[in-house]
Amino acid sequence: MADFDSNPFADPQESNPFQDQSVQQATSNSHRGLEEYNPFEDSNKQSQPYRQTAPPTKSEPQPAVLPPTGPPPAYTQSAAQPAVQAGHEDLIRRQEELERKAAELQRREQQINNAQYNTRQNNWPPLPSWLHIQPCFYQDFSVDIPLDFQRTVKTGYYLWMFYVLVLFLNLIGAMAYLFSKTDGGKATTFGLAIVWFVAFSPCSFVCWYRPMYKAFRSDSSFNFFMFFFVFFCQFCANVVQAIGLDGWGTCGWFVALNVLTNSSSGGQTFVGLWMMCVAILFTALSVLKLFYIRKVHSLYRSTGASFQKAQEEFARGVVTNPGVQTATKEAAKGAASGMASGMFSGASAGNNQM
Repeated sequence: MADFDSNPFADPQESNPFQDQSVQQATSNSHRGLEEYNPFEDSNKQSQPYRQTAPPTKSEPQPAVLPPTGPPPAYTQSAAQPAVQAGHEDLIRRQEELERKAAELQRREQQINNAQYNTRQNNWPPLPSWLHIQPCFYQDFSVDIPLDFQRTVKTGYYLWMFYVLVLFLNLIGAMAYLFSKTDGGKATTFGLAIVWFVAFSPCSFVCWYRPMYKAFRSDSSFNFFMFFFVFFCQFCANVVQAIGLDGWGTCGWFVALNVLTNSSSGGQTFVGLWMMCVAILFTALSVLKLFYIRKVHSLYRSTGASFQKAQEEFARGVVTNPGVQTATKEAAKGAASGMASGMFSGASAGNNQM
């Protein structure tokens, strides 16, 4: 009967209260379990209100203008610049040194090449050409001595000249001591002073300076050992000369102090002061020689020389020496002729007996 009371032309879904959208949404969520729940679903998200933004306005381009600035800051040199500048100066200095060595080597090579065609003439000692005595040695530091050792060899040459000067001043002091009115071995001192000056000046040049010169010229171990032996002996002699015992031919400390102590006039005092200066020079010479032999010894160790090399050089020099070869040939000839004459004499005596 209820169907007859309803409007047959009405929408059947319109009067159904369960067709409401909110009711359907609530009922559908209540039937869904935890397994079917999706937290990322659109239904679980809260809708954000729509905000309408104004469209961006187009701005006209403007030219770039820098803001006005003050005067530039003062220039200050950074801490790294001095180190760079110092390193650059060091490189320049090394380059100049290498160029100087290259020029020196080229000059030496040219001189050596020229010397192959031109015989080198002795130039030391420098004597005038009108003398009948000619120079005995050839000496040229720039040609014979390597560049690294030229200063050392020149120092040895100047040291030898200083030694000759001290011997000459010692001779003058001994002469003044001879004519002074003081007691002591004046004549013996003067005579030995002449001997020291005449003998030690050339002997020191030949016995220790020339071996040192040839050792650095050709890297000779034998000449190094000869220099060390003779130079050390002369160093000990210089110490004795600096002490200056009376009658030993030197104006050393003992003789000078004796003259000054017993001086009774201005002349004797002057002689004593002169001898004191000579004693000071002998002392300074001994100290310089001590430092010089240490310097040469350090260079000797750096060159790789040894006593075994010195023995080999000595043996090779003895074998190749023309004088030794001539003497050996003469001795062999004498021995052979003696043996032959003995054999012939023995054979003739046997024939006579038969």
